[in-house]
Amino acid sequence: MPGPSIDVAALKRRMGRVGVWNSTLSAESASFEREAAAEVESLGFGTLWVGETPTGKESLAHSAILLGATQRLMVATGIASVWGRDATAAANGANALSEAFDGRFVLGLGVSHAPAVAARGHDYRKPVSAMREYLDVMDATEYSGPLPQPAPRLLAALRTKMLELAAQRAQGAHPYFVTPEHTARARAVLGPDPVLAPEQTVVLDTDPERARRTARRFMSLYLALPNYTNNLRELGWEDADLANGGSDALVDAIVAWGDPDKIIERVHAHLDAGADHVCVQPLADTPRQMLDHLRTLAASDMTSS
Repeated sequence: MPGPSIDVAALKRRMGRVGVWNSTLSAESASFEREAAAEVESLGFGTLWVGETPTGKESLAHSAILLGATQRLMVATGIASVWGRDATAAANGANALSEAFDGRFVLGLGVSHAPAVAARGHDYRKPVSAMREYLDVMDATEYSGPLPQPAPRLLAALRTKMLELAAQRAQGAHPYFVTPEHTARARAVLGPDPVLAPEQTVVLDTDPERARRTARRFMSLYLALPNYTNNLRELGWEDADLANGGSDALVDAIVAWGDPDKIIERVHAHLDAGADHVCVQPLADTPRQMLDHLRTLAASDMTSS
């Protein structure tokens, strides 16, 4: 059963080559978020990706806040958990946002992780099967409202089977916590046409010890989740690399740190490996500091990548 019919080439153009990924805005007031989204748009970033947590704003409602504060910016969920709403609600909610905001919404879907799923009261099961069944229901849902353009969707995909599903049943993939080497592998699996939009975490700090310390605080959460560690092992990383927040080599591969030129170099590494769009996640103590980092990167012509 195919997914919605979307002009993927046009979608890639609208998303732009570089976007912003953030999960901390959800804890801020809606008024602050509106100002932040408008600034992300004014800085020239093509898409704002928002993470979803059990304690934060629901991702489709959150997207509506951001879309309502902007004129051209695409807003994408990175990701909306399939366990957070049933498939009919996801299909109807995504299409409502697409209709209301001139096709500027992208539904990023993922199967999440066992601890987060258990916290919602669900039983985690085979990820690819769960996603396929969810997409079956989405595609069988009839939307009765006016719909100039169905909402595009991307799947959180790391390994071969989920990447294949993203190519077959969605407009592409949104890998998280990955390297340019993974991007090249993902492009080979997806083929040339689907959207490939990896996330890239960055630290604007030229001091190696301090930058890696910041990166390890971030990485320690993800290195406790099998979905990510299994993917890294498949890419050739050893157990020793995954311990204690990551070896220096793994830290440097996952988190780009240094001056803006080093960050832009990593973005180009993903683009050269086959990415269509790279969403940059600056690590910062506060959302305001995150915006400062985005201003610095934009001033270095990151958005012209």
